[in-house]
Amino acid sequence: MEITAAMVKQLRESTGVGMMDCKKALAETNGDMEAAVDWLRTRGLAKAAKKADRVAAEGLVGVATAGTKAAVVEVNSETDFVARNEQFQNIVGSVAKLALDADGDVVKLGEMPFPGTGHSVSAELTEAIAKIGENMNLRRTKTISVSDGVVESYIHNAVKSGMGKIGILVALESTGDKAALSALGKQLAMHIAAAQPQAISPDELDQDVVARERAIILEQVKESGKPAEIADKMVEGRMRKYFEEVTLLSQVFVIDGETKVVDAIKNAEKDVGAPIKLTQFVRYALGEGIEKVETDFAAEVAATAGVK
Repeated sequence: MEITAAMVKQLRESTGVGMMDCKKALAETNGDMEAAVDWLRTRGLAKAAKKADRVAAEGLVGVATAGTKAAVVEVNSETDFVARNEQFQNIVGSVAKLALDADGDVVKLGEMPFPGTGHSVSAELTEAIAKIGENMNLRRTKTISVSDGVVESYIHNAVKSGMGKIGILVALESTGDKAALSALGKQLAMHIAAAQPQAISPDELDQDVVARERAIILEQVKESGKPAEIADKMVEGRMRKYFEEVTLLSQVFVIDGETKVVDAIKNAEKDVGAPIKLTQFVRYALGEGIEKVETDFAAEVAATAGVK
């Protein structure tokens, strides 16, 4: 029997299982929808799907480097307890290494073969859900590289080598001494972890965010009742302050608490022996942007036990 895309979609919507597994289930059961559901259940896949609506905001950020290239991934779980699970950590470590060849494409990464299993990264996560009993997902990935220079990584709150709660990548282009350049990269990565810049410079900021900030400042200034010419200067002054706070090169370097990052990079050129250009950075903080649902654990236990 021909397995159509509509059939795969129907099974996926009813079980929550990935498309490739749904297609395989239908092929194994000759297109019988109910039998396909049972086929998935016997392999623990449909069981895993039941957990897919749970919020997964914990987990780990993992990094991997290879020469002048590095990748960062975020793999989520429901609880921090699972993040300390060795099986989960091994998955994150393997996925981070695979991400070096995914070019920042999370869909491509999910479809890549998971080492030593004969199935994909997504399928490995699905199997882990069934075994561990929590929802998990591969949320995002990013890859950066340089033609001549270094890409440094840093993990803050590391639970294991290369993985923790915050992951940073920094790309520095330079023909100079790579050891000195690497040392600077490590310091910059630590700064980024602490200072949380949004972009390297103002022109790289999200212009919608900049416009919204300007509008807020403008309203604040209007309420002060200042004359128009003074109000305009106040707006521009506060915008300059805003740029200094959120753009990397304008921030005060946390390593010494005095020098601006742009000057710290310039000063480092003496040790490196050549000009340095900071071309890119990535900062992944675990669970950022995910709306966490607060639950009353005691009430949840009572409800499960039938206590009113």
